[in-house]
Amino acid sequence: MNTGSGRREAVGVRVHDDLGAVSRAAADAFVVAAEAAVAARGRFVVALAGGETPRALYHDLAARYGAREFWKATDVYFGDERCVPPDDAASNFRMAQDALLSRVAVAPARVHRMRGEVQPAAAVAAAYDALLRRELAGDATLDLALLGVGADGHTASLFPHDRDALDERERWALAVHAPPGYAPAERITLTLPALNRARAVWVLAAGAGKAAAVRRSLEVDAGDVMPPAGLVRGTDETVWFLDRAAAEGLRAR
Repeated sequence: MNTGSGRREAVGVRVHDDLGAVSRAAADAFVVAAEAAVAARGRFVVALAGGETPRALYHDLAARYGAREFWKATDVYFGDERCVPPDDAASNFRMAQDALLSRVAVAPARVHRMRGEVQPAAAVAAAYDALLRRELAGDATLDLALLGVGADGHTASLFPHDRDALDERERWALAVHAPPGYAPAERITLTLPALNRARAVWVLAAGAGKAAAVRRSLEVDAGDVMPPAGLVRGTDETVWFLDRAAAEGLRAR
């Protein structure tokens, strides 16, 4: 399934000792990508992820690189959001705000959150779709989509069971329902057509609980169904930042 456009580079895998090393490596790479984008195009456009591994990256970015000038030219979007108020503990926006955005010089007007507190969620998704198409028209696109991966192989809020969302070809944002065991269930997510327009896609994973999903996403065997995380590819690069526990079971590279 290819729901993006343009050429697709091979997936890169970078394995580090632990979550701290993953976060430091991803933060170093983030700064290089951001400064290159600002130099080339005048701004850096990133979609942030929720989850514990991205949270560690955000803390590292704020602590070591919070004073960099590129933040003033950064536009922030989100890969997904739970349908909760922005101050709710389950909100991806709140996590990113606490860990990163409140600690760097990103202008509030350049932070485009998904309004999870508004109903119906389908209308919020449609509004976010329209926002993305307006702000990222023509050759403009996400410079970087940051993603995590769940133990079931989901990424953003694209879950293996949700064929309608995975098969979407036109819309860039959808209202979806997570499967049992994931709360809150009602969510808004970017789709594969939106994510696969990004110049770079980075997937962060740490811990033994992610190892099976990582392997299925990177080394799908004949007859297997590729998990959602394996379906996202950047037009210029796709990189998985893993700790050794998450990389356990991968074939030698």
